Amino acid sequence: MSSFDVVIIGSGPGGYVSAIRCAQLGFKTAIVEKYNSLGGTCLNVGCIPSKALLSSSHHYAEIAHFADHGIEVSGEVKINLEKMIARKQAVVDQTVGGINYLMDKNKITVFTGLGSFVDATHIAVAKADGTSETIEAKYTVIATGSKPSSLPFIKIDKERIITSTEALELKEVPKHLVIIGGGVIGIELGQVYLRLGAQVSVVEFMDRIIPGMDSSLSKELTKVLKKQGMKFYVSHKVKSVERNGDAVVVQAENAKGETITLEGDYSLVSVGRRPYTDGLNADKAGVKISDRGQVEVNDHLQTNVPNIYAIGDVVRGAMLAHKAEEEGTMVAEILAGQKPHIDYNLIPGVVYTWPEVAAVGKTEEQLKAEGIAYKSGSFPFKALGRARASADLDGFVKILADEKTDEVLGVHMIGARTADLIAEAVTAMEFKASAEDISRMSHAHPTFAEAVKEAALAATENRAIHV
Repeated sequence: MSSFDVVIIGSGPGGYVSAIRCAQLGFKTAIVEKYNSLGGTCLNVGCIPSKALLSSSHHYAEIAHFADHGIEVSGEVKINLEKMIARKQAVVDQTVGGINYLMDKNKITVFTGLGSFVDATHIAVAKADGTSETIEAKYTVIATGSKPSSLPFIKIDKERIITSTEALELKEVPKHLVIIGGGVIGIELGQVYLRLGAQVSVVEFMDRIIPGMDSSLSKELTKVLKKQGMKFYVSHKVKSVERNGDAVVVQAENAKGETITLEGDYSLVSVGRRPYTDGLNADKAGVKISDRGQVEVNDHLQTNVPNIYAIGDVVRGAMLAHKAEEEGTMVAEILAGQKPHIDYNLIPGVVYTWPEVAAVGKTEEQLKAEGIAYKSGSFPFKALGRARASADLDGFVKILADEKTDEVLGVHMIGARTADLIAEAVTAMEFKASAEDISRMSHAHPTFAEAVKEAALAATENRAIHV
């Protein structure tokens, strides 16, 4: 029987990063992955492939504006969806190949098969050929991630009624894609197919899309996407989803109790994700699972069984790849006797539409609910020279700061490159920066980052210069 200091079950961003950090710290490390491909949901059917399609579709959408830049394209411009999907897969394959290289480089043993607990220190690996192998672990890290959720009455057939996984592999551009759920995944994939020519309708139970983010971001993104042609049905409760041949009929009830009917050729069910512990046999190790299906952990990500930890989507908190990575690193360092920490308030959230949406810290709604006195400063992208030069005029940056101390409490932005710009806000807030601190930093001109400086000036006695 092979024995290891640390065994990680699951090779997504949390799992593989944890494995690498454990190896760096001198632990004999193994990783167990049920699929033949490392990288988990993020690399295979999530973050990476969806961004590849968003990038490809963005290039296509940009062609419509080439003439504004003095670029004349003659002849017919056509979409080759098969090639677009193939490019997406090539990006995935290259990224996964990189993880394989990192496993070899760090001398991490990889077991392919379904990992399940025999007891608190032994893990069985059930392989595809029907054989099984048992390995011994001094410490185990559960990093089994999540799977798409559904609604009880919806039968996902993976052909016309699909999840995000199937949406990444479509053989045709839908004529009418009906999306159930206006969260990050639904909106991102919706924009992909909207750009490619589909009619896209979004049905959302809450009163706005991306409901977990600041309402000002939701309002602006809704406005921009409506201008692009996306249709929204917010405050609508889906009652039924039925397939009739190549048609999918979605019925939903609005706030007044009235029923609407939407008929499309595809329906994407995007109502969130659920922790994935199927086949883990956590009970055999004595590990507690909550009523919500999450592995219960303490502030050190330790389960009720002292030598077993859990990270990422399978535990409480935001289901984000970068959050899982931080947790994977934290566990490795705790096992090495170090004292790492994670400030969960400073885990940024991003929507990779165009314009991009990004945020960190408290929303205005949260500050009001908590009774915290704050001040707000905003700056529109349309007032930036760089935004005018590139014709990326939609959006703004908003900074929320403590009314008395001026400490930055939240930063919310929508516009070009905000997925990258948010890192400036995270850095500033990590070091307890005030709005004035940011306002006094020199920002290169002309850049999109100047919007952050101007928003900080606006929050500092309404001192924005260019608006």
